[in-house]
Amino acid sequence: MRWIVALLVVVVFEFYSFQLIRTLSRGHWWKWVYLAISIGVFANLILQFYLHPDRTVVSGARDFAVTLFLALLLAKVIFTIFMLGEDLYRLAEGLFHKIKGDSTSDAFLSSRRKFISMVGLGVAALPFGAILYGAFKGKYDYQVREYELTFKDLPDAFEGYKITQISDIHVGSFDDREEVSYALKLVNKQKSDVILFTGDLVNNVSEEMYGWEELFGSLSAKDGVYSILGNHDYGDYATWESDAEKKANLQELLDIQKSMGWRLLLDENVSIDRGADSLKLVGVQNWGGGRFPKYGDLKKASAGLQPEDFKVLMSHDPTHWDAQVKDNPTNFHLTLSGHTHGMQMGIEIPGWIKLSPAWFVYKKWAGIYKEYDRFLNVNRGFGFLGYSGRAGIWPEITVITLRKGAGS
Repeated sequence: MRWIVALLVVVVFEFYSFQLIRTLSRGHWWKWVYLAISIGVFANLILQFYLHPDRTVVSGARDFAVTLFLALLLAKVIFTIFMLGEDLYRLAEGLFHKIKGDSTSDAFLSSRRKFISMVGLGVAALPFGAILYGAFKGKYDYQVREYELTFKDLPDAFEGYKITQISDIHVGSFDDREEVSYALKLVNKQKSDVILFTGDLVNNVSEEMYGWEELFGSLSAKDGVYSILGNHDYGDYATWESDAEKKANLQELLDIQKSMGWRLLLDENVSIDRGADSLKLVGVQNWGGGRFPKYGDLKKASAGLQPEDFKVLMSHDPTHWDAQVKDNPTNFHLTLSGHTHGMQMGIEIPGWIKLSPAWFVYKKWAGIYKEYDRFLNVNRGFGFLGYSGRAGIWPEITVITLRKGAGS
């Protein structure tokens, strides 16, 4: 049913897009060229998924087909907005003249305006170009985002404590080792006290990590590197011949993280001590709203903790925060999540605009949120998946400095 609805939506976009092109090309043959290109792009998308059905294997041709289809689709969305807006205006105009009885034409609707179509075409070129740029350059345009968060009950010894968070690596999508190496050096360059990874190391299977262990094992911080699992790490989106094979895949991923020197937290907590003061680091397995798996056990992960303990929780999916965390009596001061990728596309101008299709799916999809005097940070992700690029929502390295004060 979802595929049928999606296809109908695409047909609607195609219909309105063709109206725009036809308005601009009256009496010319290039509207048929446009239609041929649209059909060709869609056919190539289907062909590439037929030729490369195994999503655990990276395919440049398939990724490019997705990128081209997505770029054209977003342009058609813009076309539709302009043409639908003009149709509503024409309808209102026709009704107005019909009621007044002063129509000078037998036609109820006035003809389309070429100027509106030209503006629509010009505006549509922006997301089209952005999607293509994101596929070739934007996906490795790493941004360091720095925040200072103030807590009234932060232990004295942790004043100025720096946390670097990365999330959603999706190593199986990478196609440029040099760029990834640069990004990991950038992580280490922050010289934070601890590095926290909040899940989705791979797309589907553990073997995606083969050859990357040394590079990701180079991450280092005074108090170590800690990690949790994301929904993609369990192998739920791959096909397995048996449950035993799936379990072996997960165990291999756990072993790889251990070999890299990462401390994986599976519904458990550890204490980072500074003299008599301590910070409790809590790691819960994936727990997501809707159709996403709920492996995590927050109660188990919090065993032995007291409400007065200062706690940083790592939970991959930000929907967990609204469902179980933000008003939990255990009192999680700071929660770090990822998962959304910010949909890898959107418009962000700090202090002015923060827009992404992710807004339609997630209440909290990127950046810092605060409720009940507790904070959530949703990291925009280190890697990419599905669309092999990033446009406007760039890959992120988060640096959070903890401060003691009256709260903010």
